[in-house]
Amino acid sequence: MRGLIASLAGLVVVVAGVARSEGQVPNVFNMPAGETSLQFVTVGNPGNAADSTGYGAVPYTYRMGMYDVTTAQYCQFLNAVAQTDTYGVYYAGMGTDFPNNLGVNLGNSFSANIGISQSGSSGSYTYSVMGNGNMPVFDVSWGDAARFCNWLQNGQLSGPEGNGTTETGAYTLNGATSIAALMAVNRNAGATYFIPSENEWYKAAYYDPTLNGGAGAYWTYPTKSNTAPSNVLSASGTNNANYYNGGYSDPTNYLTPVGYFAGSPGAYGTYDMGGDVWQWNEANIGGSERGVRSGSFGDDSGHLASSFGNAGYPTYESAYVGFRVAGTPEPGSITLLVAGAIAGLVCWRRWR
Repeated sequence: MRGLIASLAGLVVVVAGVARSEGQVPNVFNMPAGETSLQFVTVGNPGNAADSTGYGAVPYTYRMGMYDVTTAQYCQFLNAVAQTDTYGVYYAGMGTDFPNNLGVNLGNSFSANIGISQSGSSGSYTYSVMGNGNMPVFDVSWGDAARFCNWLQNGQLSGPEGNGTTETGAYTLNGATSIAALMAVNRNAGATYFIPSENEWYKAAYYDPTLNGGAGAYWTYPTKSNTAPSNVLSASGTNNANYYNGGYSDPTNYLTPVGYFAGSPGAYGTYDMGGDVWQWNEANIGGSERGVRSGSFGDDSGHLASSFGNAGYPTYESAYVGFRVAGTPEPGSITLLVAGAIAGLVCWRRWR
């Protein structure tokens, strides 16, 4: 079986026309010791009714990332595809925003950084994790998130940003970097890793099939609660999240490692779907913006609630915005991998 898998993996590389160096193959599903791997939970109960907001109905079973994509995972992506970084999947703020620049902007001053640094020059860029690599990645645009999903679908191949790495797969990007071009992008049939739709994101965050006598219902907050969570740092307490409540949960780092609030999962076992960083979804808002949900470390509890949605240009990169990945019920199957390689209660706030 191992030989078959190795042969098929080699076939994917040949078909995609992208080189891999032995011993340097990235694998975000099996990160090094001490770094959180990309993991999924199954979101079942297909055919559930929508919430009173009109969101959350999903007629199929799918998977949702247990955690936000982390800086360490995104760093593997950068080192695999961004030696030249044709489409700007690295943003300079990843190396300066936390806590230095952000601290200064908020009236504080710190010397240590968390994030991702870039070294070298175009054609030979390399990337390194700064500080705790289990922090959620930030300064990621919708287009960056789509390219990361394509990279996953194409088997995490190492090679320049292009067809077979970042431009084809779950989304056909073909070099799209403008607002108009990115707004024209839709999820492809057969996608196995993708940015969640707003309904997929909403259901994973707020729906609980055990409520209402087993008929299912929605919580107000993604911590299985109708009461706003506490923002106190606690790995064991229930109903806790990283957001602003008269003060920051962590006034030194601002962000918290993914899954830090271990006693506060959603009904399906996801973490941090409220607070830490906003998370992109596929929603098309007014033809020029993509949806985001969850609130961030700098927002109050109202932004974590199911009644609040947000939107931003798909080119927008911010210290407050990251993403998580969703997938099909069996993401990463060899068959799909080879096929992919061959082939109104919502309040909107506009970002500019």
